[in-house]
Amino acid sequence: MGASKEVTVPDIGDFKNVDVIEVLVKPGDVVRPEQSLITVESDKATMEIPSPSAGVVKELRIKTGDKVSQGSPILVLEASNDAPVTQAPAPAPQSPPLSHTAPAAAVSPIRPVARPEPVPAEPVASPGITPHASPSVRKFARELGVDLAKVKGSAPKGRITQADVQQFVKGVMKAPPAPAVAARTGFSLELPAWPQIDFGKFGPVETRPLSRIRKLSGSFLHRNWVGIPHVTQHDLADVTELEAFRKENSQVAEKQGFKLTMLAFLVKASVNALRQFPDFNASLDPKAENLILKKYYHIGVAVDTADGLVVPVIRDADRKGVFDLARELSEISKLAREKKLKPDDMRGGTFSISSLGGIGGTAFTPIINAPEVAILGASRSQMQPVFKDGAFVPRLMLPLSLAYDHRVIDGAAAARFTSYLASVLSDIRRTLL
Repeated sequence: MGASKEVTVPDIGDFKNVDVIEVLVKPGDVVRPEQSLITVESDKATMEIPSPSAGVVKELRIKTGDKVSQGSPILVLEASNDAPVTQAPAPAPQSPPLSHTAPAAAVSPIRPVARPEPVPAEPVASPGITPHASPSVRKFARELGVDLAKVKGSAPKGRITQADVQQFVKGVMKAPPAPAVAARTGFSLELPAWPQIDFGKFGPVETRPLSRIRKLSGSFLHRNWVGIPHVTQHDLADVTELEAFRKENSQVAEKQGFKLTMLAFLVKASVNALRQFPDFNASLDPKAENLILKKYYHIGVAVDTADGLVVPVIRDADRKGVFDLARELSEISKLAREKKLKPDDMRGGTFSISSLGGIGGTAFTPIINAPEVAILGASRSQMQPVFKDGAFVPRLMLPLSLAYDHRVIDGAAAARFTSYLASVLSDIRRTLL
């Protein structure tokens, strides 16, 4: 082996303190010139940092979650005898500049993550050849049940990206049904092609690119909606006393720097309901033959941001009081809107809540966040006349919408769940238990 040299982040233009979202190599790996070492992400772009030359990785000096700028150390590379470590010339730009403020020459050593076109849903790799993909992409493919040998890589050297896997899944979903299905049912499930229309013929138009979050979440939402038989149970909870209690204690919370929202009580009440109905705090195994009951309560909460919906997770919600939950909800919502959530902040959820109470609506069908089996939606509470003790009285009613996986949960169980949840919300003493 030859001499060792520290590999650093090259000139990346105006980008500074960008997040490392993926480390693509490990000590002992043999790398080729221009092979991607790490992936970094700014608020404007996702980029891959290539190796300047061939060699063996001796030591990593970076990890996922670190922030880097030009000159930050990445790793120590030991040159092979036949491949001395020399700085490779910057590759010619193959895509537009990553931002309007960074000239193309400044970012030429960096490869933006590709946004591939849809690929056909048939094998494209030769038998016996290991697909070229990072560990995180391999894990992602395993979670979706995708054989990487059937995926065509769009990155340099044929490397498969997460976007390639997503496009492959889309291609499979668009594929026509097997002939046996059509023959057995007497009709075809094949959908007609998506309309190709020149909208400009009918009037002025504007093309606006989707945010990265919407691009990534779109395929997951499609998968969840198509792959899970959704049913939605609607109910109403009388939260008159609960809202009065919340207002009485709101000033105490504000003095501590956070708001005491109805969502905090909804998280607490949902945990109580999940304890009573454990099938809702579960997941099907990959073969859909067994139900995995979880003994922990990590509640995902949908947060609306300028770039789209994200779902950070409140861990061990069963061990936290309402004030603790309200404080954590405030913190994670702020991180979400500032784009500071880490990948681990959005993993491990057992049940999710999507609240539109601050916006409006009377009911909706939230999409289940696989591999969970249920999600609770909450709309805006309204004062309604309720017949009580022989007379109509005004009561504040909160609409609940529980979407559930019908493979796991029957309608009767869903009705019992929302009925129990409504009873917990209607009695402040039970909410705080």
